[in-house]
Amino acid sequence: MIGRITGTLIEKSPPVICVDVNGIGYDIDVPMSTLYQLPDTGQQVSLFTHLAVRDDAHTLYGFANAQERHTFRILIKVSGIGARTALAILSGMTADELAQHIAQQETAPLMRIPGIGRKTADRLLLELRDKLPQPTEPALAPTGGTSESQDIPAALGALGYSASEVKKVMKTLPKDINVTEGIRLALQHLARR
Repeated sequence: MIGRITGTLIEKSPPVICVDVNGIGYDIDVPMSTLYQLPDTGQQVSLFTHLAVRDDAHTLYGFANAQERHTFRILIKVSGIGARTALAILSGMTADELAQHIAQQETAPLMRIPGIGRKTADRLLLELRDKLPQPTEPALAPTGGTSESQDIPAALGALGYSASEVKKVMKTLPKDINVTEGIRLALQHLARR
């Protein structure tokens, strides 16, 4: 099991990043909450990881802190929640925000996440009621990013938003916005629908 990885961030193609560790590049799927906190490419990065092994793939998931990874591991144990949906949940809200919504039994914020309908939201509230740690830290602000605006629609599409939703939200973003800030603003706009 690969529990943590430290190396040079060499590529950001949301939601996948590549980290070079002594000449080996590891592709790592990360939630947007982690992507916001990453330094610019060429900088050192350290991530908590979860390795998912399936018949057809070995996928490495990365997280900015142990709490995010712990929440991800709890989410993928919920019936009907796979790794992609768990990443979408952690992209739409922080681990603390999720814990707050679960503690307060709020379905509406969960249903704003692509792929989460009423039944899935209810299942999350029921199965996670006493499993998530109590919220401890405030939402983290995004840092740094690239100016490659084509990555914003790709990241939103990977999170499950339709092409029409992405096209509409892209019209609301400033033209010179960086990727991480653009994704953050787009997710905020889409959550208000």
